[in-house]
Amino acid sequence: MSNFPFQRLQADLSKLIAKTPAGQRLISEPELAKQLGVSRATLREAMRTFETQGVIRRRQGSGTYVVGKVPVMDAGLEKLESIETMARRMNLEITVSDLHVEGFEADAASAKSLGVTEKTPLTRVRRVIRADRRPAAYLVDILPDSILSPGDLPSKFSGSVLDFLLSRGEKLVNSRAVISATNAPADVAKPLEIQRDDVLLKFESQLFDVKNNVVDYSVSYFIPGYFHFHVNRKVGVN
Repeated sequence: MSNFPFQRLQADLSKLIAKTPAGQRLISEPELAKQLGVSRATLREAMRTFETQGVIRRRQGSGTYVVGKVPVMDAGLEKLESIETMARRMNLEITVSDLHVEGFEADAASAKSLGVTEKTPLTRVRRVIRADRRPAAYLVDILPDSILSPGDLPSKFSGSVLDFLLSRGEKLVNSRAVISATNAPADVAKPLEIQRDDVLLKFESQLFDVKNNVVDYSVSYFIPGYFHFHVNRKVGVN
């Protein structure tokens, strides 16, 4: 019974969001909290559910906006494929923004992730993937310069380092990913147009070639409302 007032608050928010046209800003948090008779902290907790679903989005210094129904990209985790491949399957328009490609020398962390020595020349590719022009994911790939140098990517880069490597004939065989929920750091929240500490899905992955060398270390942040990941597993037999 103790959860009933909170459930009622979420129901009230759901009705308010449903009545607000997509793209329109909700009233300010202080006004909304007063209107609903709750504290701002309780209001933010209730709103986080709708943010996770991708129905609303908070923009730093601007307010909270109704997104409306968003296309959900559905994918199994048994097979590695790019967001672009998932999008093509759904006839969904995907674009790239905030693209930054830079060379740098490996520090201790990146050297360990790629299995190289410190100061090895590396290339970092950072970008935002947009679905129907809305930020959906923030991707960071780090590769040895011997695999990908900053000047290798085409001017019309689609956003997928994986697809680019495959198109070039790289022999890639498997990937290992650690999946977690995380709070958005400031440098990720800003390009995704969300608030710092908002919840994101995080994939930290290593991509291996036929010689079991790591050719790509990537960190991908997904806004949950845009993605539905699932795993098909066989029942184990003792």
